[in-house]
Amino acid sequence: MEKLKELWKKYQEMISYLVFGGLTTLVNYVTYFAFTRALGVNEIISNVIAWLFSVIFAYITNKIWVFNSKTNTFSGIIREISMFFAARVFSGVLDTALLFLLYTCWGISDIFVKIFNGILVVVLNYFFSKFIIFRKKKEGEKA
Repeated sequence: MEKLKELWKKYQEMISYLVFGGLTTLVNYVTYFAFTRALGVNEIISNVIAWLFSVIFAYITNKIWVFNSKTNTFSGIIREISMFFAARVFSGVLDTALLFLLYTCWGISDIFVKIFNGILVVVLNYFFSKFIIFRKKKEGEKA
């Protein structure tokens, strides 16, 4: 049991990110397929809507449960949100561009493309969040 506690302590952030990254991907997929399949909305428009829902969900879960951000000043939170959304815009544009290229232009199944893109986006977003957005501040460094 002690070994499990040590492993949890060592990898808690990464495990939490994978869990919440998976849930964020689920939010993205459910939203995307609800808009495309149930509502008949265009795939690119549905992808942008799904991106927005999943980014909001991801910011909240990453801030609170994954990276335990202690940023609490107005300017610090605005900076954090701005950086978070900027990183997600980058990965969202990449996701949408790949969907357009692989699905619209090349005819690859949108389900396959969404799975491939989801893996790529989760990995990219982890690095943005861990090393830029929610990085632990050094002692004496401003938030």
